[in-house]
Amino acid sequence: MTKLLWKPSQESIERTNMYQFMNAINKTFDQHFTDYSSLYQWSIENIPEFWASMWKFAGIKASKPYDQVIDDVNKMPGAKWFTGSRLNFAENLLRFRDDQTALIFKGEDRVDRRLSYAELYGEVAGVAKSLRDADIQAGDRVVGFMPNMPEAIIAMLAATSIGATWSSCSPDFGIKGVLDRFGQIQPRVIFTTDGYFFKGKWIDSFERMFNILKELHSIEKVVVVPYNGESPDIDQLPNAILYNDFKSLEPHVDIDFEQLPFDHPLYIMYSSGTTGLPKCMVQSAGGILIHHLKELMLHTDLKRKDIIFYFTTCGWMMWNWLVSSLAVGATVILFDGNPFHPEPGALWKIAQDEKMTVFGTSAGYIAALQNAGEKPGSTYDLTSLRAVLSTGSPLSKEGFEYIYQEVGSDLQLASISGGTDLNGCFALGNPIGPVYSGELQCRGLAMKVMAFDEKGNSVINQLGELVCTAPFPSMPIYFWNDPDGKKYHNAYFDVYASTWRHGDYILITEQGGVVIYGRSDATLNPGGVRIGTAEIYRLVDRIKEVKDSIVVGQQWKSDIRVILFVHMSKGYALTDNLVSKIKHLIRSNVSPRHVPALILAVPDIPYTHNMKKVELAVKKVIHNQPVLNKDALKNPEALDYYENIKELQEE
Repeated sequence: MTKLLWKPSQESIERTNMYQFMNAINKTFDQHFTDYSSLYQWSIENIPEFWASMWKFAGIKASKPYDQVIDDVNKMPGAKWFTGSRLNFAENLLRFRDDQTALIFKGEDRVDRRLSYAELYGEVAGVAKSLRDADIQAGDRVVGFMPNMPEAIIAMLAATSIGATWSSCSPDFGIKGVLDRFGQIQPRVIFTTDGYFFKGKWIDSFERMFNILKELHSIEKVVVVPYNGESPDIDQLPNAILYNDFKSLEPHVDIDFEQLPFDHPLYIMYSSGTTGLPKCMVQSAGGILIHHLKELMLHTDLKRKDIIFYFTTCGWMMWNWLVSSLAVGATVILFDGNPFHPEPGALWKIAQDEKMTVFGTSAGYIAALQNAGEKPGSTYDLTSLRAVLSTGSPLSKEGFEYIYQEVGSDLQLASISGGTDLNGCFALGNPIGPVYSGELQCRGLAMKVMAFDEKGNSVINQLGELVCTAPFPSMPIYFWNDPDGKKYHNAYFDVYASTWRHGDYILITEQGGVVIYGRSDATLNPGGVRIGTAEIYRLVDRIKEVKDSIVVGQQWKSDIRVILFVHMSKGYALTDNLVSKIKHLIRSNVSPRHVPALILAVPDIPYTHNMKKVELAVKKVIHNQPVLNKDALKNPEALDYYENIKELQEE
């Protein structure tokens, strides 16, 4: 029986945006919904009516209304959304222009800045005018190689206000990683900084920027934002100008928001690129706007009074997701740096000091807190907090229970899952429903998500492939440099016709929750039994002697055997007793099939820049196959430890 961890009171349910939206649906369509499951079922059966209702509920600002919500609800890919409408993404995010705080920026322990909505509008206006003066046009690409600071948001809003398409990488990307992305899309302007702080240390960005510019010949202007308050010497960078010199100082400038079709290109996002050049996924202004507002307003219950934070970089889709909170008028907290600097509770101190209401992070961060023995709820005053969000990888049952034990007993823990591809979620939080240990609360409204077995049948309470069988507005409109759509089709639609196959291995529970078992392409198959890697991680994460781990399947004697690599915590070694302890824990909690054939210690675990474990890359290395694009990894040198391990070769 799944453990119930939290249930909202009727009073809190009736205060939610979800409840208000459900009442609006009841009134408009003569329905009588009282719970999420009935509303969800209606939303997937009435997709055009749902999105029309969401448009109205969110108050989407458009200079021209739409003629039709969707041209063909059975067409995927290629469905056209909200045809005839004209709008601007940035105008929707800048609808508030008052003295409420829009952005709070914390840069480790050194920087603290605030901008009101009025100040944010003024900054965007100045940069937008300068971009227009530089002849930047709708459809041109403007990019950021930036820390998670206000100027990254300002540059994005300025670019998109004139219809330019925005893309970004965080400054910890290597030169090749940046060129593999920006080199494909040929941007005209790049925003960057002189460097950033990490663990209290200043890391200079100029040398990498210089080498990037040597190869990125499309760049006409380099706008440099000084990070630490000093004016850096920019002479070494061609076509460089300091941010304050670039930004127009003309007083009382109004933004001329370019009015564009719903499917005008807004963002270019990237796949991880571990198997070759990253795929460049082009996403639409209207699609991202309405999809994000659905997730923020309904599933996160975000309101004007909220103070929302997500621990992210500008290279992860959660940055884009977080920034859309401006359209609701909430206060957005940005953090750049190491979350354990200057102490493990650094982010929770910010939560306390700023009276944060929504705290977003990764499952990996929660596991690291747990392993460090942190008790944020006892150490800090977190009474303002009403929701904790977690994504990036499956959150273990122990992670769920840790939040309720050590952060707060009366809050909504929303484990959310989707992807860069859709810049949003397939499964996420439900503020009017209960939280069960290890389960994502619900499938997203109007997201026709199912679990398919090997025969393509929809299954409940059984492991299967995560699929979505109906279109949704935030689907990529196309891939860059993919004129015949082949890359796009092969990415999602090569297994099931007209059905998005996401590549996750999931179980949908009878109460409508979702359990994520890891990537389906990393699924283990010992003896023909399918095993999700998350089942093993959630148990290994309990063991204090192990800092981190990665599990892969090795081809062995006409079968697959499970290999578990562990990165030991400081002061511990992998002893025979510990190996036995790990195996016993897995055997008794899951099954004998899950028990690794070998458990081996390694000095590091490889991750992408978005902090996802790269099981496939490790699997290739142990099978002596090439890993084509190591620059997609945050720590590519870690793969070296997996080469020619003698224990894997011994009979």
